[in-house]
Amino acid sequence: MKVQIVMAFASVGLLLFASAASAQGGGVATSSPVLEKATFAGGCFWCMEPPFDKQDGVVATISGYTGGHKANPTYEEVSSGVTGHLEAIQVLYDPMKVSYAQLLEIFWRSINPTDPDGQFVDRGAQYRSAIFYHDAEQQSLAEKSRARLATSGQFRQPIVTPILPAGPFYPAEEYHQDYYEKNPIRYKYYRYNSGRDQFLERVWGNGKKR
Repeated sequence: MKVQIVMAFASVGLLLFASAASAQGGGVATSSPVLEKATFAGGCFWCMEPPFDKQDGVVATISGYTGGHKANPTYEEVSSGVTGHLEAIQVLYDPMKVSYAQLLEIFWRSINPTDPDGQFVDRGAQYRSAIFYHDAEQQSLAEKSRARLATSGQFRQPIVTPILPAGPFYPAEEYHQDYYEKNPIRYKYYRYNSGRDQFLERVWGNGKKR
Protein backbone atom coordinates (compact mmCIF):
# COMPACT_ATOMS: atom_id res chain seq x y z
CA MET A 1 0.00 0.00 0.00
CA LYS A 2 1.86 3.03 -1.23
CA VAL A 3 1.04 5.65 1.38
CA GLN A 4 3.67 8.16 2.39
CA ILE A 5 4.41 8.42 6.11
CA VAL A 6 3.68 12.12 6.42
CA MET A 7 0.44 11.87 4.46
CA ALA A 8 -0.75 8.98 6.57
CA PHE A 9 -0.19 10.76 9.86
CA ALA A 10 -1.57 14.02 8.48
CA SER A 11 -4.78 12.32 7.37
CA VAL A 12 -5.31 10.92 10.86
CA GLY A 13 -4.81 14.34 12.40
CA LEU A 14 -7.23 16.00 10.00
CA LEU A 15 -9.90 13.37 10.57
CA LEU A 16 -9.61 13.64 14.34
CA PHE A 17 -9.75 17.43 14.15
CA ALA A 18 -12.80 17.42 11.90
CA SER A 19 -14.62 14.96 14.11
CA ALA A 20 -13.89 16.94 17.27
CA ALA A 21 -14.86 20.24 15.68
CA SER A 22 -18.13 18.79 14.42
CA ALA A 23 -18.96 17.34 17.83
CA GLN A 24 -18.36 20.74 19.44
CA GLY A 25 -20.51 22.57 16.92
CA GLY A 26 -17.54 24.05 15.18
CA GLY A 27 -19.26 23.94 11.82
CA VAL A 28 -16.87 21.41 10.28
CA ALA A 29 -18.84 18.56 8.74
CA THR A 30 -17.22 15.38 7.53
CA SER A 31 -18.37 11.97 6.39
CA SER A 32 -14.84 10.57 6.52
CA PRO A 33 -14.17 7.82 9.07
CA VAL A 34 -12.12 8.54 12.16
CA LEU A 35 -9.10 6.29 11.96
CA GLU A 36 -7.57 4.41 14.88
CA LYS A 37 -4.10 2.98 15.23
CA ALA A 38 -2.64 -0.29 16.40
CA THR A 39 1.02 -1.04 17.00
CA PHE A 40 2.58 -4.48 16.68
CA ALA A 41 6.11 -5.86 16.74
CA GLY A 42 6.68 -9.16 14.98
CA GLY A 43 10.29 -9.27 13.93
CA CYS A 44 11.28 -7.88 10.55
CA PHE A 45 8.84 -5.10 9.76
CA TRP A 46 9.10 -5.81 6.03
CA CYS A 47 7.25 -9.06 6.68
CA MET A 48 4.64 -7.56 8.97
CA GLU A 49 3.19 -5.02 6.53
CA PRO A 50 1.69 -7.36 3.86
CA PRO A 51 -0.79 -9.34 6.00
CA PHE A 52 -2.32 -6.11 7.32
CA ASP A 53 -2.22 -4.24 4.01
CA LYS A 54 -4.43 -6.85 2.40
CA GLN A 55 -7.12 -6.47 5.08
CA ASP A 56 -10.11 -4.35 4.10
CA GLY A 57 -10.36 -1.36 6.42
CA VAL A 58 -6.61 -0.94 6.86
CA VAL A 59 -5.66 2.45 5.46
CA ALA A 60 -1.88 2.31 5.93
CA THR A 61 0.93 0.39 7.58
CA ILE A 62 4.03 2.24 8.69
CA SER A 63 7.29 0.50 9.55
CA GLY A 64 9.17 1.98 12.48
CA TYR A 65 10.77 1.66 15.86
CA THR A 66 9.25 1.76 19.34
CA GLY A 67 9.70 0.57 22.92
CA GLY A 68 13.17 1.96 23.42
CA HIS A 69 14.89 4.96 24.96
CA LYS A 70 16.50 6.80 22.03
CA ALA A 71 14.61 9.47 20.12
CA ASN A 72 14.65 9.33 16.33
CA PRO A 73 16.84 6.24 16.03
CA THR A 74 18.30 5.07 12.76
CA TYR A 75 17.96 1.56 11.35
CA GLU A 76 21.61 0.89 12.04
CA GLU A 77 21.24 1.93 15.68
CA VAL A 78 18.15 -0.20 16.23
CA SER A 79 19.74 -3.18 14.47
CA SER A 80 22.76 -2.96 16.77
CA GLY A 81 20.49 -3.54 19.76
CA VAL A 82 21.66 -0.53 21.77
CA THR A 83 18.49 1.60 21.60
CA GLY A 84 16.05 -0.75 23.32
CA HIS A 85 13.66 -0.31 20.38
CA LEU A 86 11.86 -3.10 18.56
CA GLU A 87 11.17 -3.15 14.86
CA ALA A 88 7.42 -2.60 14.67
CA ILE A 89 4.58 -1.46 12.48
CA GLN A 90 1.81 1.00 13.14
CA VAL A 91 -1.50 0.13 11.51
CA LEU A 92 -3.95 2.91 10.68
CA TYR A 93 -7.43 1.46 10.28
CA ASP A 94 -11.12 2.25 9.99
CA PRO A 95 -12.85 0.60 12.99
CA MET A 96 -16.11 0.61 11.07
CA LYS A 97 -14.60 -1.86 8.59
CA VAL A 98 -12.17 -3.89 10.65
CA SER A 99 -12.02 -4.41 14.39
CA TYR A 100 -9.01 -4.41 16.66
CA ALA A 101 -9.85 -8.02 17.51
CA GLN A 102 -9.47 -8.91 13.81
CA LEU A 103 -6.11 -7.16 13.70
CA LEU A 104 -4.99 -9.20 16.69
CA GLU A 105 -5.91 -12.39 14.85
CA ILE A 106 -3.83 -11.30 11.86
CA PHE A 107 -0.94 -10.52 14.20
CA TRP A 108 -0.94 -13.90 15.95
CA ARG A 109 -1.06 -15.70 12.60
CA SER A 110 1.99 -13.78 11.37
CA ILE A 111 4.48 -14.48 14.15
CA ASN A 112 5.94 -17.10 16.47
CA PRO A 113 4.59 -15.97 19.87
CA THR A 114 6.66 -18.57 21.74
CA ASP A 115 10.07 -17.15 20.81
CA PRO A 116 11.52 -14.82 23.50
CA ASP A 117 14.73 -14.01 21.63
CA GLY A 118 13.62 -12.77 18.21
CA GLN A 119 11.61 -13.95 15.23
CA PHE A 120 12.74 -16.66 12.85
CA VAL A 121 16.13 -15.88 11.30
CA ASP A 122 16.33 -12.46 13.01
CA ARG A 123 17.79 -12.83 16.49
CA GLY A 124 18.05 -10.25 19.22
CA ALA A 125 15.80 -8.20 21.48
CA GLN A 126 15.11 -5.72 18.67
CA TYR A 127 13.26 -8.48 16.77
CA ARG A 128 11.05 -9.74 19.60
CA SER A 129 7.29 -9.78 19.26
CA ALA A 130 5.07 -7.43 21.27
CA ILE A 131 1.67 -5.77 21.27
CA PHE A 132 1.63 -2.07 22.16
CA TYR A 133 -1.82 -0.92 23.25
CA HIS A 134 -3.09 2.66 22.86
CA ASP A 135 -5.96 2.56 25.33
CA ALA A 136 -7.61 0.40 27.96
CA GLU A 137 -9.90 -1.29 25.46
CA GLN A 138 -6.99 -2.40 23.29
CA GLN A 139 -5.19 -3.67 26.38
CA SER A 140 -8.21 -5.72 27.46
CA LEU A 141 -8.78 -7.15 24.00
CA ALA A 142 -5.10 -8.03 23.60
CA GLU A 143 -4.93 -9.76 26.98
CA LYS A 144 -8.07 -11.79 26.30
CA SER A 145 -6.80 -12.71 22.84
CA ARG A 146 -3.45 -13.85 24.23
CA ALA A 147 -5.19 -15.90 26.94
CA ARG A 148 -7.36 -17.65 24.34
CA LEU A 149 -4.32 -18.46 22.23
CA ALA A 150 -2.47 -19.80 25.26
CA THR A 151 -5.28 -22.27 26.05
CA SER A 152 -6.09 -23.15 22.44
CA GLY A 153 -3.49 -25.90 22.16
CA GLN A 154 -2.13 -24.28 19.00
CA PHE A 155 1.35 -24.08 20.54
CA ARG A 156 3.10 -26.52 22.85
CA GLN A 157 5.33 -23.86 24.38
CA PRO A 158 4.18 -20.86 26.46
CA ILE A 159 3.10 -17.65 24.75
CA VAL A 160 5.73 -15.04 25.63
CA THR A 161 4.61 -12.04 23.55
CA PRO A 162 4.30 -9.11 26.00
CA ILE A 163 1.44 -6.60 25.99
CA LEU A 164 2.85 -3.14 26.69
CA PRO A 165 1.64 0.48 26.75
CA ALA A 166 2.39 2.29 23.50
CA GLY A 167 5.06 4.96 23.62
CA PRO A 168 6.68 7.14 20.97
CA PHE A 169 6.73 5.54 17.54
CA TYR A 170 9.47 6.59 15.14
CA PRO A 171 8.82 5.86 11.44
CA ALA A 172 11.66 4.01 9.77
CA GLU A 173 13.58 5.38 6.82
CA GLU A 174 11.57 5.75 3.62
CA TYR A 175 13.30 2.86 1.84
CA HIS A 176 11.88 0.49 4.45
CA GLN A 177 8.28 1.55 3.82
CA ASP A 178 6.34 -0.86 1.57
CA TYR A 179 9.58 -2.73 0.98
CA TYR A 180 7.73 -5.77 -0.32
CA GLU A 181 6.29 -3.64 -3.12
CA LYS A 182 9.41 -1.65 -3.92
CA ASN A 183 11.77 -4.64 -3.94
CA PRO A 184 9.61 -7.72 -4.54
CA ILE A 185 12.41 -10.07 -5.59
CA ARG A 186 14.70 -9.24 -2.68
CA TYR A 187 11.77 -9.34 -0.30
CA LYS A 188 10.58 -12.76 -1.43
CA TYR A 189 14.13 -14.11 -1.26
CA TYR A 190 14.58 -12.80 2.27
CA ARG A 191 11.16 -13.96 3.45
CA TYR A 192 11.56 -17.48 2.10
CA ASN A 193 14.97 -17.88 3.71
CA SER A 194 13.79 -16.44 7.02
CA GLY A 195 11.69 -19.55 7.70
CA ARG A 196 8.63 -17.50 8.59
CA ASP A 197 6.26 -18.96 6.01
CA GLN A 198 7.42 -22.51 6.66
CA PHE A 199 6.67 -22.05 10.36
CA LEU A 200 3.25 -20.48 9.74
CA GLU A 201 2.32 -23.25 7.33
CA ARG A 202 3.34 -25.89 9.84
CA VAL A 203 1.44 -24.29 12.74
CA TRP A 204 -1.65 -22.98 11.00
CA GLY A 205 -1.76 -25.04 7.83
CA ASN A 206 -2.88 -22.00 5.90
CA GLY A 207 -0.15 -21.77 3.27
CA LYS A 208 0.67 -18.11 3.95
CA LYS A 209 2.70 -16.83 1.02
CA ARG A 210 3.90 -13.24 1.13
